[in-house]
Amino acid sequence: MLPRLPHLTGRRAVRTGAAAAAVLALLLWWLLPADDGPTPSGRISFATGVPTGVYAKYGALLKEDLGRDLPALDVTLRPSQGSLDNLGQLTSGEVDFTLATADAVANYRDRRLPGADRLRACARLYDDYMQLVVRDDSPVRSTRDLKGKRVGVGADESGVQLITKRLLRAAGLDFEKDITPVRVGIDRMPGLLERGELDAFFWSGGLPTNAVQSLGRRTPIRLVQLGDLIGPLHALGPETDFYRAAVMSTDAYPELHTTQAVKTIAVANLLITMEDTDPDLTEAVTRTVIRSRDRIGTKVHAAQKVDLRTAIFTNPLPLHAGARRYYVSVKP
Repeated sequence: MLPRLPHLTGRRAVRTGAAAAAVLALLLWWLLPADDGPTPSGRISFATGVPTGVYAKYGALLKEDLGRDLPALDVTLRPSQGSLDNLGQLTSGEVDFTLATADAVANYRDRRLPGADRLRACARLYDDYMQLVVRDDSPVRSTRDLKGKRVGVGADESGVQLITKRLLRAAGLDFEKDITPVRVGIDRMPGLLERGELDAFFWSGGLPTNAVQSLGRRTPIRLVQLGDLIGPLHALGPETDFYRAAVMSTDAYPELHTTQAVKTIAVANLLITMEDTDPDLTEAVTRTVIRSRDRIGTKVHAAQKVDLRTAIFTNPLPLHAGARRYYVSVKP
């Protein structure tokens, strides 16, 4: 026998009905998507990097997430030679957003290049790790051993070449006289090393970098420590304050079968736009950048380091007004 339901009358029935309506309203509110403010539309362009670098892969994955979060926004990706090239494309109006390392931004501002004073940051992302790659049988054990060698130094207008010049100075080597600099990017340096046309190459990128991974699967290679240069590097002047001592763990590149962590130098990457970029657009893009960390991080491990707590530390650039509005809105 079914239990008898109590018969509600008068004020009790009214109270019960109101409570049920309140619960239903709360449930509907919970199921509705959160109101993230205005949904930007139109077209934007984004400068990334060379095809086999982390910038390019990160940009492609971020474009997918922007397409999901901002379906009315058409995003075009543009390749580049690296950080300094990216900043030039941004300040000239060729693109609306880009990525660059903090040291490259500081260098751009110190040189007072066009538009430098209007650069604004959306977020601090992940760190780039400086990587000096040689064949496993190479006699090179430190940067100082590169004297007289053919060295891949990154393309002109790349952040790699900027930091390479500083590292060589810290090691007491002259960029033009003590090495043979080969000015190409990560899309070409691994192949040149594999064919014996380079003795070593420098690369600054997130861990792992696909091009280094692929090279390690084909050819026995080794990462050379750079930890002995952090003191001499900082002694060069305030422009090197953006570099910090770091360690590449043994699992950074399993393909290399490394048994010991490699001491190196790291620098932060920033997501950057211009001061006059629409605040609603910048707020929305920043929101997607933070929310997409876990998904992108499964394919670009460096992106796992994107963190709401550290994203606001964008020295040497101030935050864009739209990005600041986003961080204020999610502040606990």
